[in-house]
Amino acid sequence: MWAAEVAWGQLPEAQEKARAAQERVIQDQRATIEKQRAAVRVQIQGTAPTDAFFAVPWTAPMMASAPARGPDCDPVPKEEIAPLVEEIARREGLTPNLLRAVIEKESAWLPCAVSPKGAQGLMQLMPNTAADLGVSDPFDAAQNLGAGARFLRQLLDRYGGNLAMALGAYNAGPRRVDSLGRLPLFPETVNYVSTILDRLSGPQTIKTH
Repeated sequence: MWAAEVAWGQLPEAQEKARAAQERVIQDQRATIEKQRAAVRVQIQGTAPTDAFFAVPWTAPMMASAPARGPDCDPVPKEEIAPLVEEIARREGLTPNLLRAVIEKESAWLPCAVSPKGAQGLMQLMPNTAADLGVSDPFDAAQNLGAGARFLRQLLDRYGGNLAMALGAYNAGPRRVDSLGRLPLFPETVNYVSTILDRLSGPQTIKTH
């Protein structure tokens, strides 16, 4: 009985330590994202203007074209795909918030989405990339999400954990990022990266449980 009372008394303390540790992780994540957003701003501001785009303030909305549709389909209900997102994120060492932000930006949760360039599915995989990653059906949510997460993990490893660079390579292709040694300053790519980083830095994307 006495041991049970001691254990019960220790439980709130253990929970508080766990909560504090989780808060520190969240703050570190947000600080890292803010640093990467600042680095993207510096890249934009330090580039000689060759197009009207470079005169647009960082905070100005830049519209990206929505992905075209393949066969008609409805968005995947987020509550239905949530367990799959959690499982794949854990497997690939990513945060579920990052995968959700990429899916939202890439396809708006449409498993049948096809871009004008031919990218397919939830994570908008190009056919060659999908084939390299072993995807047999790019419109299958589990296959597409798993391959997209694996590709994003590879890019994060390739660029030393720099999320902005990895996202830029996911959007514009790693060869462009490698050749430039920085984020490509295409309007679509800058909009893509900044939108996802903005979503990740917002308090609504941070979960503590």
